[in-house]
Amino acid sequence: MSNKKRQNKIKKRTKYRKDKITFTKNTIMSLNDKKVINGWAFYDWANSAYFLVISTAIFPAYFIARTNEVIDIFGYQIKNSTIYSYSVSLAYLVIVIISPILSGIADFGGKRMFFLKFFTYLGSISCITLFFFTGDINVWIGVGAFILATMGAAGGLVFYDAYLPEIATEDQFDKVSAKGYSYGYFGSVLLLILILFISLKPGFFGIPENTTLPYRLGFAFVGIWWMGFAQITFKRLPKGKNEPLNLKLIGNGIKKINNVLSKIVQNRNLSLYLGSVFFFSAGVQTVIYLASVFAKEELNFKTDELIVIILIIQIIAILGHIFLLLYHRKLVIKAVWL
Repeated sequence: MSNKKRQNKIKKRTKYRKDKITFTKNTIMSLNDKKVINGWAFYDWANSAYFLVISTAIFPAYFIARTNEVIDIFGYQIKNSTIYSYSVSLAYLVIVIISPILSGIADFGGKRMFFLKFFTYLGSISCITLFFFTGDINVWIGVGAFILATMGAAGGLVFYDAYLPEIATEDQFDKVSAKGYSYGYFGSVLLLILILFISLKPGFFGIPENTTLPYRLGFAFVGIWWMGFAQITFKRLPKGKNEPLNLKLIGNGIKKINNVLSKIVQNRNLSLYLGSVFFFSAGVQTVIYLASVFAKEELNFKTDELIVIILIIQIIAILGHIFLLLYHRKLVIKAVWL
């Protein structure tokens, strides 16, 4: 291909955001590249398994069932459901504190991929560690691994979402984001169906009846699934800079965040909007994390029953997502004609 044709091709493919071409040592990565976008969406396929299997369908009910109702912590008697709730709160509190700083470092120093990998491996290895959590005898393995897995999932999403403007033009954000959600729904449902089948028919896999092994295998499967499919994302997304982390890079990252915060404070509408999103998101996440605990303790659902119910809800969500996506396209077409 001649240099003139090559330049014309790059201009055509980046007519919306010419400043967002990512240059690496040996390649030129343009926006709206199908292979790159699919690679980005595969991260949703990978880590949505945590949000469905660990945080919603299995681990909350498993934790309540396998631990005493009251657990002694340094002489204080605390309910197991309260410990579970505090674990979620602690994980998100840490992310709320460190993610703005890390985001500033990632943006300034080109370290998005570094932090995306860090939180992915932190979360996936922690999920695999949950395999060794069997009950009261090692309750702190379960609590610790769950906290780290939650931090890995929440932290990974910060840098995963930050890649969107780097791979797609603004007019494609909705379409690309919808693809990520679709991958996440389908991937997590496939894994949950496998775990449900193992838990209902353990003998088919040579697993003894009435044991916790099917669920603990499910935790390990989530970690392997997450880590494995994330490699597609790591391979296709821009790699960023290879500069090592140092005090100068950290300082510049913090400085960038301070500049952003000062602009947010000066903009009343933006401040109100971000505050509303924060509290809305916190409410939604609270329902997601505690719904299974409520169903287990107050409604006396069994773990297998919870898995089936959540699986049905997830399938309904997939159908709803497809409907809204098609409806959105019709609205876009209608708007164009008008």
